Amino acid sequence: MKPKLRSEITCPECGHREVETMPEDSCQYFYECKSCKTLLKPKHGDCCVFCSYGDTPCPPIQLDQSCC
Repeated sequence: MKPKLRSEITCPECGHREVETMPEDSCQYFYECKSCKTLLKPKHGDCCVFCSYGDTPCPPIQLDQSCC
């Protein structure tokens, strides 16, 4: 199975949505909203911003692998 590499992140502060390309073999811990400049970090228990705020989890999680 090939993981999806695009995810739409939604900012919890302003609601701005942006489609981003996820790294295939690592976690992205920080993401700055392009609208309000809020620095997003993963929610407790999540490995990355895509798993917390994206519509698609990161590739390692999609493949049932260790993420970080």
